[in-house]
Amino acid sequence: MKKIFIFTVFALSAALAYSQAKYVFLFVGDGMGFGAVTLTEDYLAALSAKKPGSGTLAFSTFPATGFATTYSASSLVTCSAASGTAFACGSKTRNGRLGMNEDATESFTSIACRLKEKGYKVGISTSVSIDHATPAAFYAHQPSRSMYYEVAQDLAKSGFDFFSGAGFLNPLGKDGQQESVFGLIAQNGYTVVRSLADCQSSTAPKLLLLQPESKPQNAYPYAIDKASDDYTLAQTTTLAIEKLQGGKGFFLMVEGGKIDWASHSNDAGSMVREVIDLSDAVKVALDFYRKYPKQTLIVVTADHETGGLGVGSGEGGNIGIQGLEKQKASEEMLNLLLEKATSYSELKSWLTTNMGITITYNDEVTLRNLFAASAEVPPASDDTPCTLKSTESVTKSIMRMVSAKSGGGYSTFGHTGTMVPVYAIGEGSDLFRGKIDNTDIPKKIAKAAKVEWK
Repeated sequence: MKKIFIFTVFALSAALAYSQAKYVFLFVGDGMGFGAVTLTEDYLAALSAKKPGSGTLAFSTFPATGFATTYSASSLVTCSAASGTAFACGSKTRNGRLGMNEDATESFTSIACRLKEKGYKVGISTSVSIDHATPAAFYAHQPSRSMYYEVAQDLAKSGFDFFSGAGFLNPLGKDGQQESVFGLIAQNGYTVVRSLADCQSSTAPKLLLLQPESKPQNAYPYAIDKASDDYTLAQTTTLAIEKLQGGKGFFLMVEGGKIDWASHSNDAGSMVREVIDLSDAVKVALDFYRKYPKQTLIVVTADHETGGLGVGSGEGGNIGIQGLEKQKASEEMLNLLLEKATSYSELKSWLTTNMGITITYNDEVTLRNLFAASAEVPPASDDTPCTLKSTESVTKSIMRMVSAKSGGGYSTFGHTGTMVPVYAIGEGSDLFRGKIDNTDIPKKIAKAAKVEWK
């Protein structure tokens, strides 16, 4: 009886140890596994000439840490739709589904919708298109993640208060003949703005911040490629906080979507800059947390790991992390070069200048063979411009070689089934310690916010 009493008192004490989380931040590094965090921190340490392990991201020193399993209902290796559904809605589904059960007969309710029903304002922000799988998991219910037009219609009807992202992938439907989704967005009370300044000055109650129409609508440029007028996650997070304050509280999900994209291309140099971009956004949330430490919860995690990244190329244990700093362009810029008629000499010069690598004899053999095998017509000389059969495959092969020289040892171009890190600080953060499943994340957020999960 005494042991039962002590256990009950302990459980009650733990339950009462935190106040209600009034302001909830959920940061998602798409594809950001332990390898991505480790390599980025080692990169930061190398930049400041510090010892390995001494570099830190804004979230890596959070007091509560854990790790989450990510498998879907249909596979050990999840996709972003199934994993997004899991940590948005608290239920497993098969790969490809958004906010629905395995056979697409039932819609789930996300943590964002639950908090909205309780009077919280809700914001969804990403560095890719706003109809992409991870952000969509919080507001959409579709049998396939590729139903972008239908996903956009769900966004318009969500009632959420703030959205930011690059744009929409199919605003006129797959065939380009449907009624523009922007009409439905306007009918539902949203104001679309396409600059940070217009967003800041707007007093509209419901806002959708997109990139200017002159820029790509599928994603922000990689951080490594950004121009001075390109958005950063820190900037959009700052604006989201400004627009969401007031009322009973808010929930803000921020996704670093191109961590995953860089990892799919085995581009370690671009990947670490994307992790830093996410970390800079977390710093904005931390500044807010310091003002309201008893009312704020910040959770940082990933939907899955991409690339099977290990720190080290396996070449005698010599890792030139500093080489990442010399990379000045992303895999997207390399792919753009290869999409036009390019000579081997031009490619080699571009790699030396923009990737900052020294091309060894073995590299030369690999590159020549790759270039010749991919050319539509075998080049007559190193200066002969060639059109390539598959620029994407050549880009990936080159980026894997470049990354290996700087310590980025990739094992795949796809997702993996490894567990991902979880970091938390603030009210209810202790709930996120230890091993959990990704479906536990929204339920623990609800508990921290003192919202019943049914």
